[in-house]
Amino acid sequence: MDRKNDGLRLMDGAGYKKIIIACDSYKGCLSSREVNEAIASGIKEWNAEDASSEIKILDSDASSPEIKKLDSDDAASERRKLSPDDASPEIITLEMSDGGEGMLDAFLSAMKGERVKIHAHDALMRWIEAEYEIVDDTAIIEIAQTAGLALIEPEQRNPMKATSWGVGEMIMNAYRRGVRHFIVGLGGSATSDCGIGMLKAMGDDWKKIRRECSFVLASDVTNPLCGENGAAYVFAPQKGADAKMVQMLDDRARKFAEVSSRHFGYDRSEAPGAGAAGGLGYAFLQYFNAEARPGAELLLDEIGFDALIQNADLVITGEGHSDKQTLMGKLPQRILEHVLKCKESDKSHVACSQLAGDCKSPESSFPLVWLVSGGVSDRQVMLDAGFDRVIQVTPEEMPLDEAMKPDVARNNIIKVIKNK
Repeated sequence: MDRKNDGLRLMDGAGYKKIIIACDSYKGCLSSREVNEAIASGIKEWNAEDASSEIKILDSDASSPEIKKLDSDDAASERRKLSPDDASPEIITLEMSDGGEGMLDAFLSAMKGERVKIHAHDALMRWIEAEYEIVDDTAIIEIAQTAGLALIEPEQRNPMKATSWGVGEMIMNAYRRGVRHFIVGLGGSATSDCGIGMLKAMGDDWKKIRRECSFVLASDVTNPLCGENGAAYVFAPQKGADAKMVQMLDDRARKFAEVSSRHFGYDRSEAPGAGAAGGLGYAFLQYFNAEARPGAELLLDEIGFDALIQNADLVITGEGHSDKQTLMGKLPQRILEHVLKCKESDKSHVACSQLAGDCKSPESSFPLVWLVSGGVSDRQVMLDAGFDRVIQVTPEEMPLDEAMKPDVARNNIIKVIKNK
């Protein structure tokens, strides 16, 4: 069934029995959970309006769609006929992350593990309180908890000095607690030290960790360690590096990779993801034989996303700003891919059932996908990619600094969803 032609569902919230909300954070503004909750609040306004004196009904069979207005008694009767069981749809919110900001909270929500708080060092070797999660014998570590750029004041950011030492402290703390499997989110780092600080913090224990432990890296970065597409040239300027620093950082990374490759007899500096988190990706790949996977995919697998959407009517995803880059592996694109994959699988199943004599309708159910982002560029590209609706939250006339205020952003989300 092509729900783009399902007039009732596109007119308002009526008919939606199950809605899944799975948005990334609006970075620097709202967390994933806060975005999801604001969208859910907007959806609930659909039902508040449904209880008013008028109801809009689209006659989808007419050549010119007709909108009828009914008084309150007739509206209530019509609503029961059109949607007898679901005046309020089931709304499922899923905290999401691509391996960067918010990863720990997203995995904690999905896996229901134990939150561990420790004292460790930030990228400038200042003592801070950091957190990670333990589920059975697996630790979920967000490197931004200790090596995060957000922890460093803008005027103090210097990737020549910033260290990943605190990441090593978190891993060692988990290792001493008996953890032998690690999922490590590599987003949001202030460092460009290739993981040297992390290895130093481990001391000689890195050799035992190499033998006894396994690592999965959650990151969407595919850059190599060195060169014009490497960690220094692409990411260091965002961390405070000038042109001279960039060259020095790249030279340092290249020398470290040469020494490491001679020691191990192989070189992972060109592997996809080696340049993630200022070269921390390289340290995990080279020293611990880590496996790199897109962070969003790890989380979607963990929560059983494909099973959740089987009987959903609508999936809403989004991020702070969507443009062509969104379609290069960011969370909304991965959400869309999962829905489209399930749609194609469903069509194949129906076709096989019909060949076998099953009378099942070919109009099998699959959800619409809405993209709801703070800002949107390349809107038509998003629609062509498969999103059913592309919605910009921020009014065009609103200044960015105003739109980035959490309360303003939250109200903008509620308002735009309420009016959809």
